[in-house]
Amino acid sequence: MQDTAGTDRAEHWAEVYTRSGDTQVSWFSTEPVCSLELLDAGGADPGLPAIDVGAGASRLVDALLARGFVDVTALDVSDDGLAHTRERLGEMAGQVRWVVADVLDWVPDRRFGLWHDRAVFHFLTDPADRRRYRELLKSALAPGALVVVGTFAADGPEFCSGLPTARYSPDGLADELGAGLRVVARRREEHRTPSGVVQPFTWLALRRR
Repeated sequence: MQDTAGTDRAEHWAEVYTRSGDTQVSWFSTEPVCSLELLDAGGADPGLPAIDVGAGASRLVDALLARGFVDVTALDVSDDGLAHTRERLGEMAGQVRWVVADVLDWVPDRRFGLWHDRAVFHFLTDPADRRRYRELLKSALAPGALVVVGTFAADGPEFCSGLPTARYSPDGLADELGAGLRVVARRREEHRTPSGVVQPFTWLALRRR
């Protein structure tokens, strides 16, 4: 993945936020219910470094801080979504490490005990991009780290926000993420978009072996 591709993705998502704001984008949710359920199912430790990949304007960062997480990183390819979260958090924004980067170009300088990804992985339709993502997980996860990933389910939409998507059953997603991760919990979510469309999601919580 070269810088040009990352720049194109940043511009795409900046346009989406400009058009829809932070509460009318298709993935908007007032509370990250499935994310939190899987954090609980996986026994997420608030004392360990956590990263939300593709954080954007998601409420997960708010929820992690409320749960006592003290080392939180929010990463997104576009700063437009992150800006909404910083504004929403106010003074608490200083407790978060903000990273503007394409995850496929990013080189982590540390290891994390929690990796969260809602709806980044399903946009990786190129096998080479998925391979790079797996390599990144291997380098970014501490031993025993918890990974929480949400993607479109096998019967989910083939396109989202103007981009093609990959869709996964729980077993298919586990296989795609790699043998170094052990599934500890799974969920199916029927996410309702602000426009009323239902988008089925597959969720997994996995532990690094």
